[in-house]
Amino acid sequence: MRGFYKICSIVVFTALLTGCGADKAIKKAEKFYALGEYYDAAAQYKKAYAQTPPKEKEKRGELSQKLATCYRRTNATSKAIAAYNNVIRYKKADSLTHLYLAQQLMKNGSYKDAAKNFQLAIDTLSKCEKNDYLNLARTGLKAARQAPEWKKEGSAYTVKRMELFNSRRADYSPMLAGDDNDMLYFTSTRNEAQGDEYSGITGTKAADIFFSQKDDKDKWSRPQSIDSELNTDFDEGACAFSPDGRTMYLTQCVIDPDYPRYATIVASNRSDASWSKATAIKISKDTLSSYAHPAVSPDGEWLYFVSDMPGGMGGLDIWRCRLYGNNETGGAENLGAPINTPGDEMFPTFRPNGDLYFSSDGHPGMGGLDIFIAKPQTSETSENPEHTEQSYKLEHPGFPLNSQGDDFGMTFEGMKNQGFFSSNRGDARGFDHIYSFFNPDIIQTVKGWVYEQEGYELPAAQVYMVGNDGTNLRLSVRGDGSFEQVIKPNVDYVLMATCKGYLNHQQQLRVSPVKESEEYVLQFPLYDISAPVLIENIFYDFDKATLRPESSVALDSLVDLLKQNPHITIELSAHTDYKGSDQYNERLSQQRAESVVRYLIQHGIASDRLTPKGYGESMPKLIKKRVAEKYPFLKEGDKLTEEFITALPEEQQEECNQLNRRTEFRVLQTTYGMFDKAGRLIQSQPAEEQPKD
Repeated sequence: MRGFYKICSIVVFTALLTGCGADKAIKKAEKFYALGEYYDAAAQYKKAYAQTPPKEKEKRGELSQKLATCYRRTNATSKAIAAYNNVIRYKKADSLTHLYLAQQLMKNGSYKDAAKNFQLAIDTLSKCEKNDYLNLARTGLKAARQAPEWKKEGSAYTVKRMELFNSRRADYSPMLAGDDNDMLYFTSTRNEAQGDEYSGITGTKAADIFFSQKDDKDKWSRPQSIDSELNTDFDEGACAFSPDGRTMYLTQCVIDPDYPRYATIVASNRSDASWSKATAIKISKDTLSSYAHPAVSPDGEWLYFVSDMPGGMGGLDIWRCRLYGNNETGGAENLGAPINTPGDEMFPTFRPNGDLYFSSDGHPGMGGLDIFIAKPQTSETSENPEHTEQSYKLEHPGFPLNSQGDDFGMTFEGMKNQGFFSSNRGDARGFDHIYSFFNPDIIQTVKGWVYEQEGYELPAAQVYMVGNDGTNLRLSVRGDGSFEQVIKPNVDYVLMATCKGYLNHQQQLRVSPVKESEEYVLQFPLYDISAPVLIENIFYDFDKATLRPESSVALDSLVDLLKQNPHITIELSAHTDYKGSDQYNERLSQQRAESVVRYLIQHGIASDRLTPKGYGESMPKLIKKRVAEKYPFLKEGDKLTEEFITALPEEQQEECNQLNRRTEFRVLQTTYGMFDKAGRLIQSQPAEEQPKD
């Protein structure tokens, strides 16, 4: 058992042991055991065992049972195996002894001995009604027979222990963050963690969140603790992030020396580079259950977590609830089969393509917790063919991603099948460490950038993605205005970027099969509805209003934009430089604006959506920040009047005149065609707009 359930679980100890020299140690052990402080309890039970004469076999057998439980819960695998063998030797084995011993033997890689004990457990449990444990024993026997084959077959994964991130204590649950995945957060009980006390549960300091940052040479920094109120003297760990990276969800366990601990999920918000003090997320009114290991779905709408709350399938299950603002959530729902089992399912995390990764000891694995992949499958229900429901197909990624130890806590570097995870493989003390992983999958992705047409990134935007294979996604945009999504070969996609105060922008993408990974890059410039928008690459014959053929690309894009935004009307404006008379410039610009409008009407845009207007030289261009970056001699806010231009060198004068000679549009109305003559909202709109006379 891993993570904060190892730290925060409660066990009620009811057995009363007696003995002369061992009584004092046993009483101390009972208190520690009842509070879940298994490390301290083991020390006292061991002392009592040593003080109990060998001839008192029954008492030694009972102490061995308690020792075995403590060692099992603190990942002291070798000690747990020895203690369970003592239980059997002293004839105190119950129906679960061989099951637990077999599970520990699996973690030790002793698959043949594990198979024998799983079979003994099956023989014993078949005589009673403990069906969940019987199912676990049968699953375990299957795993004990399969594990050697998995190890022999191997897989495409390569793993490497990351010494830079690891300490002499536990380091686990890595989580990549940042627009470029250049921040790695993880949980650690290293000596640098806050607080002076050592946990009676693990024998280490309380866990804190640490982080490492990658520089421009792809080199990770030495880990350091988060310097804010996020970490406390209590246990914090197993963090996850909202899609925009501004909210961290994590597990916290408050210490009470006289009361069992329960894990809770808390949230911290980022202000600039600092994380706030965490506040509780209320998931349920049930205060006697634990809630841990948060994960946020790629669309940001669901919080996944682990709990032992009533209504599960046994042990620890993965649940989810809707996320609302202000740390509010909807009702919790159990993910059910095939993900949850009578065993423990823990550490959910998402790959950005929507695959759910989690760890389990209830599915056939190689020992301890194994990593499993739940791939979403969409299927029609028999009652209503038009209604679809979510199901999952499970995959075991094999060795060496999985091992005989506990393997859990995946995090991915963007869409690539590479990143980090944690494992206690090869550590005799049971401490977890961080590993890297890489799988050379052929991955096709689309990366897009959403930004203001003459400005900067729009992190408040959203992108809708629809494919002819049934794909229907809403993608969040990162802080730099980018998004990324896995795409499939032989699928046609339509992607539409939206943002409040801006016009929608749509792109189409056809994906062909490839033999190596490929990334498609798309641009989504959005037009501000409150400001004039430049139409680039519009060309006219010299001193005329005739559109040149090379203008068609830009004009066709404008046609598409108007069809994607059917409820807007625009003013189409043309502007000239200051050369020539005012009357001439105004007449020429009006004719040019009308030429563009005629083109739009000929290509299916209703005439009453278009107003041509020629401004001549009367509205000099106002320089925005992005244009100023392109022309170093200009700054944001400059207005290209005749007086301003003539004060510049000749070469710069011509550049400014070119900027003034422009065609623009601005939005006049955003409700065109939405209401009838009586002012009532029209519910449906035609798919294709036809010109109106």
